[in-house]
Amino acid sequence: MGSKEKLGLWSIVLLGINGVVGSGVYLLPGKAYALMGPSSLWGYVLDTLLVLAIALCFAETGGMFDKTGGPYLYAKEAFGDFVGFEVGIMKWAISIIAWATMAVGFATALSVFWPSAATGTLKNVIAISIIVVLSIVNYFGVSITKYLNNIVTVAKLLPLILFVIIGVFFIKGSNFVATPEINTAANLGPALILIFYAFTGFESLAVAAGDMENPKKNVPIALMITMILASVIYILTQAVAIGTLGTSLAKSTAPVADSAKAFLGEFGVILVTLGTLISIGGINVAASFNTPRAGVALAEGGILPMVIAKKSKYGTPYIAIIITALLAIPLVLTGGFVKLAMISVISRFAQYIPTSLAVIVLRKRKDLPSTFRIPFGPTIPIVAVVVSLWLLTKATSEQIIWGLGGLVIGVPLYFILKYTVKGGSNNLTN
Repeated sequence: MGSKEKLGLWSIVLLGINGVVGSGVYLLPGKAYALMGPSSLWGYVLDTLLVLAIALCFAETGGMFDKTGGPYLYAKEAFGDFVGFEVGIMKWAISIIAWATMAVGFATALSVFWPSAATGTLKNVIAISIIVVLSIVNYFGVSITKYLNNIVTVAKLLPLILFVIIGVFFIKGSNFVATPEINTAANLGPALILIFYAFTGFESLAVAAGDMENPKKNVPIALMITMILASVIYILTQAVAIGTLGTSLAKSTAPVADSAKAFLGEFGVILVTLGTLISIGGINVAASFNTPRAGVALAEGGILPMVIAKKSKYGTPYIAIIITALLAIPLVLTGGFVKLAMISVISRFAQYIPTSLAVIVLRKRKDLPSTFRIPFGPTIPIVAVVVSLWLLTKATSEQIIWGLGGLVIGVPLYFILKYTVKGGSNNLTN
């Protein structure tokens, strides 16, 4: 049964929400407010529009294929092996880094209840245990991972839903008056990049298309549902945080917990902290499923050895699962949380820009009809590219170097593998 189990539409949606809604929704409200004041609420609205433009491009390209791959596959089909390789290698590498970061993030969040969990050997043991246990669960089949993902996603959304439903009754309108000491216009770019972090992760949804029911139809629908639901959650959470904390929100390091404490007392703190743990735990579940399949996509595309795509008797890519875990574990030991997270954020644009451009190119291929087509011709893909480039101009040089430096490393690696990988060299020498 494990080899035949597929993810249905709502399991795909929950997988997407699990991959998108994470620590950002709990930690960003205060930092966003510090940059834009009450106008930070509009920052979420603007980023929602920007992300939807990019997500629409993923929806159209996702509707063209029923194979595993996601951004790598779209780039390869549109621009050839080299661009596909660069996007694919970046995707797998960054996914591994992101998973290691989230595993350590769980240990850090756990320190609210268990202070020693955030440092030293105990931190490493907790994070490595998460990677090992979830890899084992993933090995035994899509079915187990699917049900675990569904349970975790629903569980982590409940605290946020309660926070919003109860919190709206405690909002003070006076807290939304603009604060003149904050230069909203000057801080718009940095604020949008900061808030944008909360929306990342949706691009992983199509990577595991081969494990989904009718992916040509379900991936585009799931993408739109995922991003709309995530956007609503973010905007309402920010509104409640502003409305209940006012200017003190700017100084809060745990904004949602502090907001919940204002109208729910200590119960609110416990509720939100548990939500944070479940949220980060949920991202770890999603990462354990999506990350190995990024490597499978490269192998099935003939760029990496086919052994990486080898399936277990349960129908899962066990070689890719093992490699992913073995690479993630050493990263846990580095302890470089902030820098690893920074790499993950900026590197996403190595997927967003090629995918948006791929829409324009792949539309010309009559052999690739899509189940979904973006309206207004090439306008939205072009807007997505321009917005992505604009956001990159707002990043610091250090962020660019760390975030996109992998593209430079990928150049020699591509040519080395082009002439050395058996079974894949044919696809690299077209």
